[in-house]
Amino acid sequence: MLKINMFSAADSVKGQGVGSAYNELMGLMRTRLNKEFTVTVNQYGKADISHYHTINFPYYLSTFLPGRGRKIGYVHFLPETLEGSLKIPQPFRGIFYRYVIAFYKRMDHIVVVNPTFIPKLVAYGIPEERVTYIPNFVSREEFYPVDAAKKAELRRQYGVDDQAFTILGIGQIQERKGLFDFIKLAENNPTLQFIWAGGFSFGRITDGYAALKKVVDNPPANLRFPGIVDRDKLVDYYNLADLFLLPSFNELFPMSVLEAFSTGTPVMLRDLDLYHAIIAGDYAGAKDYAEMNQLLRTLPHDAAALDHWRHQSLAAADRYSEAHLTQIWREFYTQQAKEG
Repeated sequence: MLKINMFSAADSVKGQGVGSAYNELMGLMRTRLNKEFTVTVNQYGKADISHYHTINFPYYLSTFLPGRGRKIGYVHFLPETLEGSLKIPQPFRGIFYRYVIAFYKRMDHIVVVNPTFIPKLVAYGIPEERVTYIPNFVSREEFYPVDAAKKAELRRQYGVDDQAFTILGIGQIQERKGLFDFIKLAENNPTLQFIWAGGFSFGRITDGYAALKKVVDNPPANLRFPGIVDRDKLVDYYNLADLFLLPSFNELFPMSVLEAFSTGTPVMLRDLDLYHAIIAGDYAGAKDYAEMNQLLRTLPHDAAALDHWRHQSLAAADRYSEAHLTQIWREFYTQQAKEG
């Protein structure tokens, strides 16, 4: 039986998509692949495969130890995708960005969650044949749709107006996520209910912290910030919403979008090029604030359109299901062990 050691501190900061992706893979390994692979976490003993989910410095040092087996790196971000997320002053920002790439170059093989990142890694000097695209996924047992009666019950439970068209956003509260547009949409659509579930996972070093904190502390009447929601409660928020909206300016493959798909919630996204390679046709796209605002003027009154996007969400969820990804990870780990 192949031994895989996972190196991860993904759960050290709550509300991160990296942590959600890591937990989903660990759940898959423990329930579906437990008879084929032995999995340990943050152990420095010998292994056939060492899979690095986060880039902590002790993990980097561990790559120089013997017995690591095949070193696999999970790329959840590149230096350019951190812009708009964290305020890191120079020269520390430049040093950190160089470290990120140095970490990835220490790997024998890289896994990306979006194929558009392959040419970017190649530009950093990582050979294309050492990079594999494996998408994120979510468990249908954790994220699932509910019927109208349950939706009404959830709205009562969380104090959401049962008659108000409700738009949900989920993620860290930071400028890169498009929070200022989300806030502006709430201000200019007072008859709609807006909820953003997430918090300042990195505190004051979050980009846009001061301005965003003012709104979080004193939001418009139709905008709620419940803070970081425990993962087992997120399914409730998706199901009480009429529309999931993520206005991010930069993403890889957001776990929140997959979670919305899995609950059958219609999805609207800022129409980023990187989405075209993975979920084209599965969401209502808007290139900027004006188009988002226009869609929010029409979608709440267009039952046929909402039903279409609900159907597209469920279809996308089938493609990115735990069952489908089980076989992909089985084949990937088996092949990598052979090359180790």
